[in-house]
Amino acid sequence: MLPIITEEMSSEIFTEAFQDVQAWRKNMVQYLKEENPEVNTAILEVAKHDENIDLKAVALGAYLSYRLLELATENDGITIEA
Repeated sequence: MLPIITEEMSSEIFTEAFQDVQAWRKNMVQYLKEENPEVNTAILEVAKHDENIDLKAVALGAYLSYRLLELATENDGITIEA
């Protein structure tokens, strides 16, 4: 079961991301390359499959979702094991 993302969590992450969207997205690319490279690769591969999709927009949405789930998991005290 996925953790619950609260309005406060969303607000926190959106504030963080939207201060400088380009810099935040680039930081998330680097963060995920180290933290979870498989997820980063999946995000980029999905975006590359359709020439009509904006790669940066897809990546931003995926990175926002990842951060929200990560924060919610931390707050729920859930440990995800491989």
